[in-house]
Amino acid sequence: MILSGLEIKRELGRGITISPFDERQLNPNSYNLRLHEELLVYESEVLDMKRPEPTARLVIPETGLVLAPGRLYLGRTIEYTATERFVPMLEGRSSVGRLGLFVHVTAGFGDVGFHGYWTLEMFCVQPVKIYPGVPICQIYYHTIQGEFKPYAGGKYQDNTGVQPSLLYRDFSRDAEDDGRKEGKER
Repeated sequence: MILSGLEIKRELGRGITISPFDERQLNPNSYNLRLHEELLVYESEVLDMKRPEPTARLVIPETGLVLAPGRLYLGRTIEYTATERFVPMLEGRSSVGRLGLFVHVTAGFGDVGFHGYWTLEMFCVQPVKIYPGVPICQIYYHTIQGEFKPYAGGKYQDNTGVQPSLLYRDFSRDAEDDGRKEGKER
């Protein structure tokens, strides 16, 4: 079940944190999150999942920044969110989508227990000018049924800025797990 906007507001300080919170950003069943001024872009043309990739930092000026098609821009929300007992979900706003700007390429599904800023994987189909502070996406919350293990200690937990992919850490953890298995089998 999806929480209504009024239920999101009632849960503030209990099961949901949105900081800063502005009631004008509350929708019937979601809350608008705004775009921070900082962006990251990958410097390599070919990205390798098994290693950290260098990034360059961009700042969106008040006068705006034109995004180029075919390039991935990593942004983040101004708002810090946390949830203890609801599943957070992120979607681009329809007004933004109608400009051909995808706000999250694949990562709109959050975990119960996530605390931090949302990293946005932005991609456009034609040049589009963006501005800092624009309501770029919306967060909504599902209830969860049954016992669950909250997201804690994950690689993106309690982030303080835009997060590039940390997938490479999974490869080293998999190698460590394989090494432990081999040691036990001997």
